[in-house]
Amino acid sequence: MRHSHVCIAALAIIATSFDASAATLVWSDEFEGSFGYPDQSKWSYETGGDGWGNSELQYYTDRRDALANAFIWENKLIIKARKESYEGMAYTSARLNSRESWLYGRFVIRAKMPSGAGTWPAIWMLPTDNAYGTWPDSGEIDIMEHLGKDSGTIYTSLHTEAQNHMLGNSRSASFVVSDATSAFHDYRIDWTETGIWFYVDDELKYYTPNESVEGSEDASASWPFDQPFHLLLNMAMGGWGGTVDESVLPQDFEIDYVRVYSLEGADGLAYRYDGVDVNGWTDNPVLGQIYVRLDPWIWSDRLKTWLYVPTPPDEIGGWTYVFN
Repeated sequence: MRHSHVCIAALAIIATSFDASAATLVWSDEFEGSFGYPDQSKWSYETGGDGWGNSELQYYTDRRDALANAFIWENKLIIKARKESYEGMAYTSARLNSRESWLYGRFVIRAKMPSGAGTWPAIWMLPTDNAYGTWPDSGEIDIMEHLGKDSGTIYTSLHTEAQNHMLGNSRSASFVVSDATSAFHDYRIDWTETGIWFYVDDELKYYTPNESVEGSEDASASWPFDQPFHLLLNMAMGGWGGTVDESVLPQDFEIDYVRVYSLEGADGLAYRYDGVDVNGWTDNPVLGQIYVRLDPWIWSDRLKTWLYVPTPPDEIGGWTYVFN
């Protein structure tokens, strides 16, 4: 496929997502207290050590004692992984599920990553009811994954029946947060019926649109994200995390807070272009009428083709387009 590039400097830039002031806090856990355990009215434990489908090496416990793998310490949730022979596994850790579920919204989790090869902390979401079938058919939203063997690299992804890691085509992105293991950062998604935006500290890192065809029988195969999902916080060992460096253990995955906001009443999709009508079209002097509902993919009526917007605007405010 031949690609060509056109630099357009005439498009006015507006916000890339939603008016933050219109987001309303609907649920949170600030993990307050000098010491304690996860609030069981907000979180449930998942336990077990069968590899979790990923060749993981830890046993997830629900202990609430001196050997707890999840506890509150100085206003933070600590998920601690230890080298410890337990129920036939070599390591222990914890996996927490939110008892609340949501359909759409803003999810902000402030966290600091553990370090060391073999650690694999994650902030993610699963469907509360498998409306479209078992994994991956009902979807998975990975807000943040970090591998200690690739310290500072953050991974985000979606898994669906049509696109998942087993097929090698999951919608995903990776980017560097150089101080991820030494500083706290806000890991965030904005999830709506039109797409999901991924952020770190309010900086947009990745966007994937809802490309399903409304009303089609197989729409859920590519977009099952129209059902309630719940949050998960965990730290796995091994598996995708690789060979465990036992010299670094124990390790802590620290979460400062979890905040969930409703986006109802927000401005809705705020396109990067002026003059977008209710049907998603705007006029550009070079490209003619362009359809931007699936931004960053846009359709040019004049060129009769889809174009992809791969980069943010340059210093003069232009965008680079790649012909499909």
